[in-house]
Amino acid sequence: MTARGIGLPGTILGVGLGGFVDGILLHQLLQWHHMLSSTDTDNVGIRHYPVDTVPGLRMNTVWDGLFHTVTWLAVLIGLGLLYSRVTASRGRVWRSRALWGWILVGWGLFNLVEGVIDHHLLGIHHVRTGPHQLWWDLGFLLLGALLVAGGWALQRGSGTLDLCEDGAKAPRG
Repeated sequence: MTARGIGLPGTILGVGLGGFVDGILLHQLLQWHHMLSSTDTDNVGIRHYPVDTVPGLRMNTVWDGLFHTVTWLAVLIGLGLLYSRVTASRGRVWRSRALWGWILVGWGLFNLVEGVIDHHLLGIHHVRTGPHQLWWDLGFLLLGALLVAGGWALQRGSGTLDLCEDGAKAPRG
């Protein structure tokens, strides 16, 4: 099995980790948005849940929790798939450029999919609301594209990574 064998688990792991960065940093620490914080101007007609009221913040917190549940499940699935595919030299895999490249690809895909769907198509929240929200949303998509490109380049340049043998003589990836 080559380093490409860890592509799916690494990507799923990256989706989950990227979602955690988004949820923890943007939703909780910076409090720039929550899952339903722009439903007053959304494109699908969801009831507005203002974050400056207790009922509105409660509903946004529930949806943030559902979002974190999905990201947590992605991390668990990614780890489970990775564990099932790597039978030896697990430490070497965790240090490999291949795995971290795929994780970056997954994080970038999270940004691209979540950004296009939630920010642009549904409009249920934006990275940061206000007069420059389009630029924040486009920056989020640009970051996603850069993460995908950088991760792809990183994993492509990793060389061969034997996932089944102890590989004492195998090149480091």
